[in-house]
Amino acid sequence: MVIIIAAMLGALYGAYAARKRGGATGRDIAQYAATHALIFAILGVFLTVAIARMAG
Repeated sequence: MVIIIAAMLGALYGAYAARKRGGATGRDIAQYAATHALIFAILGVFLTVAIARMAG
């Protein structure tokens, strides 16, 4: 669940960042969104593992 939420937040942040930097086309925005979604999902995996290890 953490991974999915992190990926969604990453996609939203990536789209925002692309628009802020002047992304000319939808492809620019989609690339930023996909890249940030993957990065945030990987961070979500690490967070999930850390939570699982601390829980016992």
